[in-house]
Amino acid sequence: MATETGAFDTYEAIGNREDLSDIIYDVTPTETPFLSALPRNKATGTKHEWQTDALAAVSSSNFVIEGEAATIDASIATARPINYCAISDKTASVTGTQEAVTSAGRRSDMAYQMGKRMKELKKDVEAALLENNAYVAGSTSAARECAGMQAWVLTNTSIASDATASSGDGSDAHTDGTARALTEDMVETVLASAWTNGGMPSLGILNAFQKRKFTGFSGNSTRNTDAKDKKLTNSVDVYIDPLGNEIRLVPCRQVPADVIHFVDPEYVAFSVLRDFRSWELAKVGDVERRQLLVEYTLEMRNEKAHAAVYDLTSS
Repeated sequence: MATETGAFDTYEAIGNREDLSDIIYDVTPTETPFLSALPRNKATGTKHEWQTDALAAVSSSNFVIEGEAATIDASIATARPINYCAISDKTASVTGTQEAVTSAGRRSDMAYQMGKRMKELKKDVEAALLENNAYVAGSTSAARECAGMQAWVLTNTSIASDATASSGDGSDAHTDGTARALTEDMVETVLASAWTNGGMPSLGILNAFQKRKFTGFSGNSTRNTDAKDKKLTNSVDVYIDPLGNEIRLVPCRQVPADVIHFVDPEYVAFSVLRDFRSWELAKVGDVERRQLLVEYTLEMRNEKAHAAVYDLTSS
């Protein structure tokens, strides 16, 4: 069979309008769970500083003689950590003509591009906060960089035997060792160490592969099966260790695949010198240009409040 002779069809027609959906489909992930969980603080300089302190070690023999003259205990000065405020940006450029024409799925190409750039910038910032990166003071020819989580968390960690730990003050990065498979003992050990040092982590930041490993821990040996609804639940969203630490496990696409961070949000902050903002750049011909920028750092209020497992296999 064929089209009837003389019938005017779509193959001949010139004036048919295009069939272009008015919806733009994008499945690129935009979640930033670590950044969203952090409290915000105000930085007032490019070199951000804060203070940490600790009590003297416990003494089980603190007994004095009746009537004895008091012996003065030594005072210990507070520590004064630093981190540098990094600048991260995104830009967009759209011609005047493109902004004037009718576009499918958006009224303004510049507004659409800036919306995308904001999501991209937040993901970049989250990645920087979680990165194994030492701080950099910067200069007129080099960008300032903030130290990420792995350059800070030192005390309550599990690392490979051939790894080199960071100094725990943001000045240097962790040097990876031979990758190891995650075990429940690693998790229990670092959380117990955090508890001993006064920390109470409540947030676990990890990638999808490491979260799946939790389903093999002994506490998840009995899976939740709903025969009526034909559902099998094979997920660990909250991990409670033997000391009662209750950790909400949050998968994060920006965290390095070989690390799990156990975070106490009270003792780390997102400190902002200049919050997310945008402005027009100088015109260069018939082009609209905008810049989106944030200036920030990671304020590690006390690294002993957190825990981490480093040097993990990621596949």
